[in-house]
Amino acid sequence: MFSFLNKDQQTGEVAELQLDEQNIPAHVAIIMDGNGRWAQQRHLPRIAGHKQGMNTVKTVAKAASHLGVKVLTLYAFSTENWKRPTTEVNYLMKLPVDFFGTFVPDLVKNNIRVKVMGYTDQLPTATQKAVHDAIEATQACTGMVLNFALNYGGRAEIVTAVQSLARQVQAGQLDPATIDEDQIGQHLMTGDLGALQDPDLLIRTSGEERLSNFMLWQVAYSEFVFMDRHWPDFDQTTLEQAIYQYQQRHRRFGGLTN
Repeated sequence: MFSFLNKDQQTGEVAELQLDEQNIPAHVAIIMDGNGRWAQQRHLPRIAGHKQGMNTVKTVAKAASHLGVKVLTLYAFSTENWKRPTTEVNYLMKLPVDFFGTFVPDLVKNNIRVKVMGYTDQLPTATQKAVHDAIEATQACTGMVLNFALNYGGRAEIVTAVQSLARQVQAGQLDPATIDEDQIGQHLMTGDLGALQDPDLLIRTSGEERLSNFMLWQVAYSEFVFMDRHWPDFDQTTLEQAIYQYQQRHRRFGGLTN
């Protein structure tokens, strides 16, 4: 059993809670929200929040791996984020270079393999190289998969999958009548994760309660946990709190249990 201290936000009382290590979500997905608000509260530029958020990724990745999570998917940059100010976008494009440049040795040490899903061919050359090098450097790791959604959009992903299936139909390689949910899942960007492609738990930080075009197909039966804490303040205890909430749920997948 994993145990941690939890402080009740209303009463201030601290209680020791225990996680069931036999019920750790295999795939955890996180919408990392609140970097800008964290910085603004401290009268800092938004990029300071992104920098601290990068350090949080390092902390949370190692914590998730230690807890036994098999896949950790992080929403790093969406297809809509290009609409942000140019200076902020340019900084965000440099973050993977800095992140992987300093963190890959720790990833290898912790047996964590990097995967990236999204339209990476549209990223700056230096960002693409950093991503490619990290994937290559960790390809022999057999532990947790650290999956970054980078220049990713859920609707675009589904469109790309449908187009791929349509090309197979057009070429006479596929009967439309045989297309099912499994085939569609295999053509999504998480298809290579096999049985782990759908998140068991989706966490969103900073008090927002929406999906923001993230893994729209895959989260059909995920458990959602929305947390007020901004991403730069997220830590191992916060992750454990979210998993504890997950463990209090009864997942029925549309059916009934006794």
